[in-house]
Amino acid sequence: MKTIQETVETIIKRTPFIEEAMQDKLINVSSLARLIQEEVEHALGKTVKPGAIMMSINRMSPIEIIKIRKNIKALSLKLGDFIVRSDLFDYTFKNSNTLPKQISLIFAKIGNNRESFFTVSQGIFETNIVISSNLKEEIDTIFQDEEMISFMPKLASITIKLPKKNIEQSGVYYFILKQLAWANIPVQEVISTTHEITLVVKEEDINKTFSILIDLKKS
Repeated sequence: MKTIQETVETIIKRTPFIEEAMQDKLINVSSLARLIQEEVEHALGKTVKPGAIMMSINRMSPIEIIKIRKNIKALSLKLGDFIVRSDLFDYTFKNSNTLPKQISLIFAKIGNNRESFFTVSQGIFETNIVISSNLKEEIDTIFQDEEMISFMPKLASITIKLPKKNIEQSGVYYFILKQLAWANIPVQEVISTTHEITLVVKEEDINKTFSILIDLKKS
């Protein structure tokens, strides 16, 4: 049977931002105890006093989160150049037997043209395509018989080159995306390869996003 301590730690660790905010002394422990009291009692099947929950919160060890922070902070200082692209469009199509052929036509048209922005992310049920404006006419023509699920114009992207050690460190993407979440910037798409991450946001948010990421790199 789980103890109060184990239950409290499980609840806090699965809730975004709370654990870090606790370490930064941004959360009132008494208020947090009352907030999660009902969930703790439901998990344990018995009444639990707020004081017992407060004791469990205060006993939580910050060692692991401090270690992760330190490692990620070191990686952030090694982030490569940022590449910003604007005037992008985001399409989502339902997967079909003909979709791969249409995508290959776009790849063939682009060739080695580095001026064009074109990314494809294929899921189980749908495929997402982000393009620069110079390809919109081709996409609209070639994919006219495909079922389009969604379309978003007026987007921009920032591509970040990650250090090679990023695949060995947990929390790298969280550390980057957390900054944008705190700033209330909705990320429209996240496109990643082994050593690159591209964040697609609304054009109106691109300057703020760039500023946040630059500060992250300098801090």
